[in-house]
This record gives sequence, C-alpha cells and structure tokens, in this order.
Amino acid sequence: MQLDGHVQAIQTDLAAAATLGDDATAEAARRLSEALGSTLHLRLLDVLGEAAAEIGSQLGSGRVDVRLAGRDPELVLVIEEPTDPISVGAGEELKGRITLRLPETIKAAVEAAADRDGVSTNTWLIHTITRALHSASTGKGRRNRLQGFAQG
Repeated sequence: MQLDGHVQAIQTDLAAAATLGDDATAEAARRLSEALGSTLHLRLLDVLGEAAAEIGSQLGSGRVDVRLAGRDPELVLVIEEPTDPISVGAGEELKGRITLRLPETIKAAVEAAADRDGVSTNTWLIHTITRALHSASTGKGRRNRLQGFAQG
C-alpha cells in the first residue's frame, strides 16, 4: 500500500483551497503542505495501526500486523497456532483453595453473572479464570499493542 499518493492528494486539496486567497496565501499553503508531508505520512501510519489493532482484536486466532517495506506499509494477517487451553480433567478433584476478598459490589456482580449462566459461583469463577489464562497464553486481550517489522 503506497501512502505517498494519499499524502500528495491531501497536499493538492490544501493547495486548491488556498487558491481562494491571494498569491501570498497560496504560497504559504504550498510551503505548509510540503512541511506537513512527513507528518501526514506518520498520521496515516497511525490510522493503519489502529485499524489493524481493531481488526486483530476481532479475529479468533490471529492478528493483523502493519509491516513497513521502506516507507510503504503492508497489512499482513498472521494466523496464530492455537494453544491447548487449560482444562479441568474429568474426575479431577477440586482440591485447590484460594481465599479471595472482594468488594461487595464485585461479589454481587460475580454471583449475578453465575446466575445468568445457570452455574454455581465456583464453576463460573473456574470458567472465567480458565478463559483468562487461555487468552493470556494466546495473546488475546493485548489491545493497542502493535507488532511488526520494517524492511528497507
């Protein structure tokens, strides 16, 4: 994907708007648009990075990287190999015990969530912790983290 054409289009639009004024205004706009070229390029890269992060957060087993080849960005879909989730084996005894102190509001919210799911509070906590551990091991939930590399 080439950003230079988009940057030049913005610069052309600025120059066209400046023609509404006198020659001094047009010259000032031309100089300003040239000075803003690099900044516009970086801002467009920021937009691509945010778009990649948003799309990546919606993928089931992958992410979108923004990779630079010189000054030209590429959006690349990276499929991550699924890791085996932590699971409680059939017949595995519930021997581990943790005492957890919670504010009453969180305790009530946990109990309400368990009721909505039709399970006990303990079962709901086990499922929620298991999902959180799986997400941590697969990199899910790491929003706003951009990964990639530059070639050039």
